[in-house]
Amino acid sequence: MSNPSDDGLAGFGYKQELERTLGNFHTFAAGISYISILTGTFQLFYFGFSFGGPAYWWSWPMVFVGQLMVALSFAELAAHYPVAGSIYNWSKRLGSQHVAWLAGWMMLTASIVSIAAVALAYQITLPQISSFFSFSGDSAVNAVILGAGLIVFTTLVNAWGVKLMARINSAGVFIELVAAVLLIVALAVNITRGPEVVMQTNNTGADQPWGYFGAFLVASLASTYVMYGFDTASSLGEESHDPRKNAPKAILRALIASFVIGGLILLLALMAVGDINDPQIATGGLQFIVLDVFGSTVGTIFLLAVVVAITVCNLAVQSASIRMMFAMGRDNNLPAGKHLARVSPKTKTPVVPAIVSGVIAVLILVVNVGQPQIFTVITSIGIIMIYLAYLLVTVPMLVKRFRGQWPPPKVEGTKYFSLGKLGLPVNIIGVLWGGAIVVNLAWPRREVYNATKPYHWYLEWGAVLFVGAVAVVGFAYYWFVLRHKSGVLADHAAEAHPEEAAQ
Repeated sequence: MSNPSDDGLAGFGYKQELERTLGNFHTFAAGISYISILTGTFQLFYFGFSFGGPAYWWSWPMVFVGQLMVALSFAELAAHYPVAGSIYNWSKRLGSQHVAWLAGWMMLTASIVSIAAVALAYQITLPQISSFFSFSGDSAVNAVILGAGLIVFTTLVNAWGVKLMARINSAGVFIELVAAVLLIVALAVNITRGPEVVMQTNNTGADQPWGYFGAFLVASLASTYVMYGFDTASSLGEESHDPRKNAPKAILRALIASFVIGGLILLLALMAVGDINDPQIATGGLQFIVLDVFGSTVGTIFLLAVVVAITVCNLAVQSASIRMMFAMGRDNNLPAGKHLARVSPKTKTPVVPAIVSGVIAVLILVVNVGQPQIFTVITSIGIIMIYLAYLLVTVPMLVKRFRGQWPPPKVEGTKYFSLGKLGLPVNIIGVLWGGAIVVNLAWPRREVYNATKPYHWYLEWGAVLFVGAVAVVGFAYYWFVLRHKSGVLADHAAEAHPEEAAQ
C-alpha cells in the first residue's frame, strides 16, 4: 500500500467521511482524559495501599517507564498512520489481517468493558458528596443506577457529534488539570511527614510467599490499571487537523503529564494524611485522605472535580470504542459492519456504534448487581486485553524492525516523529514490558479475582479463562465467517484508489 501524500485517507483506501474539526489541545485532551489521573488514582489508591502500603508508590514510576517505551513506539506509528481505530489499523499495516482483527477485537471488547468500569467510579465519589446520590440502600444497585446515567449521557454526547464531544471533553480536562494542580499545592501545604514515607511497607508482605516483592506485584496493579489509553489521541486522527504532527505529541504529552501530576498527588497524599496507619486509608482511599486533610467543605470541592474527571474519562473511552467499531465495521470485520460504519450525514459521526457500545456497557454494569465478584473479574480482564492489544502492535513492529522494514517510505516534504537508532531498543523494552505486565495482570490470585466468599477456582483463574475464551471464540468467528467477506465496504472506499480499497 502506498503512503498517503497528505492527511487524507485515499492512500489508505478510505474516503474522508468524518469531519476534521479537532485541534492540538483536543487530541491531547482525548488522551489525557482516557488515562484520567483523578479518576484512576481516586478509584484505585485504596487497592494499591491495602496490598503494598505507602511503598506501593514506586509502582507509579515503574509503570510509567514501561508505558513510555510503548508510547514512543505508538508516536512513530501515529505519524505514519493517522487513521481511526489506531490499534487495529496499525496492526493491520504491521502484521497480517488475522493479527489485526484480533488486536481490534481485543481492544474493542476491552474498551466497552472499560466504559462500564469507569462508570462504576461514580459510586465511590458521588454518595460521599451528597446523600442525594444514594438512590438505593444496596450499594451495588446504586452503582448501576449512577453508572447507567453516566453512560446514557456520554452515549448521547458521542452520538450528537465530535464537536460537542470535544468541547465537553476539553472543558472537563481543563477543569481536571486545574483541580489536580490545586490539589497538589493544597496537599503540599498540609504535609505532616517527609517523602521517606514511600519506604514504608506496613508489613504488607508478611503473608505473601515472595515477601514484599509479591505484595508489590499485586499492589502495582493499581498503577497498571491507570496508565493506558494514551493511544486515543491518535484514534481521532481522521477528525484532527495535521494529525501526523499533533498525534505523536499528544500521545507523549498525555502520558508524561499524567505521570507527573498523578505521581505528585499520590506522594503528597501519603505525606499529608493525618495518620498513615489509619485503616480507613485502605478502604476509603484518596477520597478519605482528601476529606481527612481538608475537611468536608474543601474536600467536597475536590471530589466534584473528580466527578468531572470521571465524566470526561467515560466520554473519551466511549469515543475510542466508537472509532474502533467504525474502523472495523467499514472493513466489514464486524457483524453488521455496514450499519456500524455508517456516518450520520447530520452529525458527521457514527451513531450506531455509540448506541451499541452504550447498551452493552449498561448490560455489563447490571452484572454488578447480583455478581460483584464476576464484575470485578470482567473489568480486570478488560485491562489485560488492552495490554494484549498493545502487544499485537509492538511485536509486529519489532519484527518489521528486525527485517529492516521500519520505518516505511516517507512522503517527501513531510516531517515525521522518529526515534532513530533508539527505535530498536525502545521497541524491545516495550515488548518485554508488555509481556511481563500481561503475566502479572493475569496471574491467578485469589486476593484480586476472588477476594471474598464464596471462593471458586474459575473466578481465581478468571483472567486466563475469560481472555482465552474471548480470543478463541472471537477469532473462530472471524476465521470461519468474517474473513471470507473482509474488505473495505464499497461505500467507504476511496474513489481515487479503488485498487487499494480492495486490499
